Amino acid sequence: MLSQKMELALNQQANAELWSAYLYLSMSYDMDNKGYGGMAHWFSSQAKEEYGHSSALMKYITEAGGKVALQPIAEVKQVWTSPLDAFEDTLKHEQDVTAKFCKLMDLAVESKDYATQIKLQWFISEQVEEENTARNIIEKLKRIENRAIGLYSIDKKLGERQFIPEG
Repeated sequence: MLSQKMELALNQQANAELWSAYLYLSMSYDMDNKGYGGMAHWFSSQAKEEYGHSSALMKYITEAGGKVALQPIAEVKQVWTSPLDAFEDTLKHEQDVTAKFCKLMDLAVESKDYATQIKLQWFISEQVEEENTARNIIEKLKRIENRAIGLYSIDKKLGERQFIPEG
């Protein structure tokens, strides 16, 4: 059974994951408005993934005897100056999410909540992948230095992302 403190913290993270989905949805539409359909698709897939993370956390809260408490979703940024700007924000955001999951793990360890520790290990491993993906895209965008053919190629490649629900 979850402690009240852990239940609250997991609910906050579930809400943060919904906010992440909202952020990536905003990025998707901004990229689409700028003519980057592939990047729009990538961010849309990312939004779905974040929604899935939130759903997984809420399912865990319920399975562990807690109660899900949804909160309002705060406003997100609406416009980015370039694809590079959007992906730099993506990396910063994913680093913030990683820090939040690490704090959750600290709480689970301190509370000797072994089941939650096991659940959180998956999310922390997922964050390593999320940060790495963002870094790789940023490096590619920096390398092409806004050259049209390079942006076209990256946009096309990112449009090939297939969303596969986890679990």
